[in-house]
This record gives sequence, C-alpha cells and structure tokens, in this order.
Amino acid sequence: MDGAPFAGLGAADLPGTAAAEHALVPLRELLPYSPAELDRWFRGGEPEADELERMLAWASRGRGAIDVAIAEGLAALRHGERLASLGFHLDDYAREVLGIGKRAAEGLARLGTELPARPRLREALRSGRVGLRAAETVLAVATGDAEAFWVERAARQTVRELEDAVRRAGSGGPEDADEAWVTLRTQLPEAERIVVDAALEAAGRIMPGSTRSERLEALAQEYLAEFSTDGDHDGIRPLGPELRPAPAGERSRRAALESEPERWPLLEPVEDWPAPEVRFDDGASAQEIDRTLRELAAARATLEEVIGACAYAIRRSGMHLRLGFSSFRHYVEERLRLPPRTVEQRAEHEERLARSAGLREARRQGVSYERRRILAQLPDDEIAPWIPRAKALTCVALRRAVEGERERQLRAQRKVSVPLPRRVAVLLSAAFETVRKRVGRLVPAGSCLAILGAHFLGQWDHALKGSRSRSEQVRERDLGWCQVPGCSHRAAHAHHVLFRSQGGGDEAENQVALCAFHHLRCVHGGYLTVFGRAPDGLTWLLGGAPFSGMAGG
Repeated sequence: MDGAPFAGLGAADLPGTAAAEHALVPLRELLPYSPAELDRWFRGGEPEADELERMLAWASRGRGAIDVAIAEGLAALRHGERLASLGFHLDDYAREVLGIGKRAAEGLARLGTELPARPRLREALRSGRVGLRAAETVLAVATGDAEAFWVERAARQTVRELEDAVRRAGSGGPEDADEAWVTLRTQLPEAERIVVDAALEAAGRIMPGSTRSERLEALAQEYLAEFSTDGDHDGIRPLGPELRPAPAGERSRRAALESEPERWPLLEPVEDWPAPEVRFDDGASAQEIDRTLRELAAARATLEEVIGACAYAIRRSGMHLRLGFSSFRHYVEERLRLPPRTVEQRAEHEERLARSAGLREARRQGVSYERRRILAQLPDDEIAPWIPRAKALTCVALRRAVEGERERQLRAQRKVSVPLPRRVAVLLSAAFETVRKRVGRLVPAGSCLAILGAHFLGQWDHALKGSRSRSEQVRERDLGWCQVPGCSHRAAHAHHVLFRSQGGGDEAENQVALCAFHHLRCVHGGYLTVFGRAPDGLTWLLGGAPFSGMAGG
C-alpha cells in the first residue's frame, strides 16, 4: 500500500466515537482521482489499477465493518419509544438522516436484532473474520448448537457454497431484497387516458396511499378474477425483450471458478476491519444513539464515494473477469463481501455522473447520494434548476415532486411509463393477454389498460358512490400519505390539529392525514406537535424544536 493516498490509514482510524469528526478528515482525501483517470488506468493496465482495486476491497471491508455497528444501533432504536422521540419510522430515519435505503436499513436492523442471540457469529462479524454478505446468508441457520459450525463455514466458504448449504439445511437463505423491476411503456391517447386516470383514481380511493404500481395491480387482478382461465401468473410467463434476465449458466460458471485449488490467485489479501468499538447500552437515550449513528453514517458515506468510483471503473474495464470472477456481482460478493445490489447501484450512479453535467453540479453543491439518485430520473438539462429544491426537501418529498414532473411530461407526450415489480408485470402481462384473447386481435397496451380500467370502474361503481366520511375526505386531499415531514407511510387516520377538547372543529382545515405511528405514538405520545391550518400552513415541532424530517432537524 506504500504510496497510495490512503497509506497509513487503517481500521483503527475508523470513527465510531465522539472523535469521529477529526477521524473523517483523512478519509475525505482518499480519492483524488477523476473518473476519467480511473478509467484510463484500468483500461491501460497500469500498476495504479491494481492499487485502486486494493483500495476498493479495503474500503468495502471498512463499509462492512461500519454496517455492523449501524445494524446494532438501528436495532437499539427499535426498543421502547426511541423512534417516536426522534419522530421517525425506522426506514424513514435511515433514509433521511443516515442516507441508507429502506431495504438495506431493514436488513441491517434485522441483523442487529438477531446477533445478540448468536454470540459466535456476532464476534466473527465484528472482528471482520466473517463478511457481511456471508453473515446474512447463514443468519437463519446459525443458531443454538449449530452456530459454531455455520460460523466456521461462513469464514471459509464462498457465498454460493453457503447458499447451497443453507438450502440443503431446510432454510431458504436470506431474503432477496433485490426484486427485479421492469418498466411499462406505452402510448395512451387522450380518450383512453381519461378512462385509465378515472380507474386509477378510483383504486386510490379504495386503497388510500397506494402507488401507481399497486393500483395497476388492482386493475389487473379485478379483470383476471372474472375473465382469466390461464392461472399461469407465477413468474414463468415471458414479458418481452425489455427484460434482461441473468445470463444463463451463471451459477455453474461460479462453481467452476470456485472449485479451482487456489481461488483468485492474482488477488492480494486485504486485512480485516473490526467493527468500531461503539456500544448502545439499554440506558442510552434515542438522541445519544442518533448522534453515534450519524457519525458512523458520515464515515460510511465517505467510503461509499470511494467504492462507487472504483467499482464503476472496475466494472467498465472488465477487470473482475480477468481476476477470475464470473460476473461483477460474483466479484462483489466474494472479494468485497458486501450485498451486491448496493455496490451495483453505486457503480451505475458513477456511470450516470460521468455523462451528466447536471448531476456533477448537484454533487459539487453537496446534494446527497440518495437525492442525486432521484434527480437522475430527470433529463440532464433539467437537473440544475432542481438542485435548490433537492437541498430543501426531504427525500420522500423530492421523489414525489420529481415523479409528478415526469408524469406531467409524459402526459403531454401521450405516453405512460410506470416502474413495476416483476410480479406485478407478470400479472399485468396476463391481463393484457386475456384482453387480446377476448377481443380476438392484437390490442395495443394502452388500449388494454383502458379496458382494464373500464372493467374496474364497472365493478366498483356501487362502492365509489357511497358518501365518504370527513376522515376519508381529509386523507384523499392529502393523497393518502402521512403528512409528517419525511414520512413515506400511508395515512390511516385524520388528526385534529387543534384538539376537539380544546375547541377545535371538524372542518378540513383543522385536520391532517397521519399514519398510525405518528398519530398515536408521536403526537398523542407527546413527542410531536403540529399547529396551523391544513394542508399548506402547518408547522411541526419535535420536543419543542422545529422538525423538518431531514438530517438537520
């Protein structure tokens, strides 16, 4: 490592205490190279390529170590009223304050919750002997008398070998957090759009706070329930050329490469990183845990920048294949020892940054990674005007604003573009096929949507004509979402801003849509206060201080 920009910086320098602010200074200087320089080195086969590959492996070990500490902190926040006193659901706290996505946060919290019952696995994970990806793989089976056996396997076997062994042991292995998504794209003439919009609005009234994907799923289910005789909606159905399935034979190639006597001989070993020595005592307050988690997240974000830049260069250069891995995902799991999707997303974002002047300017102005990912949905020439809003809004508010803008643009072009989980795409594909069989000809996808919408409206017309309660009207006004800043959850209740016991009335201006957690545990628990007039004149206080739902408060 001599001569590298991170020379002399080891695991002991990793922050996790009150001294984290000072320890972060050298970490920020880890990567003084531009993406173009990285790419040139990798493609040219210069010695710097090997150095930067080691840097990537080293930074990944560090991120895994930090994640172990964050996992235990997130688990600690679940106890008692700690989350309520911070004003956040766990997933919203992780996204808005720590910059960690929902699925990653849920996985880390689950790991942190279960590790205390697995002391051997916890010690091996905290010491760095077992990687994060391997620990997640054996978590379900490393229990009781079998724990030591699985810890030893996790320390020496590949992820593929562990997954196979866990399946043979009768467990499905870790949950797959990376559900495949596809995008429905079609033309939608104005007459058909009117029907589809009416059906989606009706589905939204029946399922307050539902996404467009969930409403389309409801339309497809309603139609198939009456007309389908197929029943093949289990994921086998082909969806068309827009899907990009994993290359055939991936696992067999991995097995062949992993069966060689000396696996990946060209790679130099990378020292293990022990997890930061932080403890989340039972008596610690939510605010104390929050401060430590913010310090850990700041170090994690710095290492993530290193990981993203180097991972992009390696994937683009194909260096992972020359090193003896079957795919980039294989390289991430075995060499970097991290869940693959997070690294793949980082590499994809770096690739987008290399092409986008708007995103580079957003990064220069300090827009966070999660917010840049949202801005990346916009055309490059439209990103710059959004930067001030991106810095002022929560991630969830920014996402809804950007999606609304994209929807307006597509509407003007008479187009539809909706991201769908593959299971919903399979259902919608089956519904389209049923429509075409009944009509007896090839009907465009937009017309199929209109037919599904018309059927849905016919089936639910009686229910939609009924009078709605004031609570339902308030939640509909607030689009079905909890209105607490930073909350991404559906509204279940309408809360009286000025309590009725204090003279407040039932008028809409005195009611706001809230999820059950924020209504019952945060507001009526005495942690969160709201005053003003709904929907646009509300002020939120947490513990008497202004609450914005963002990292700053």
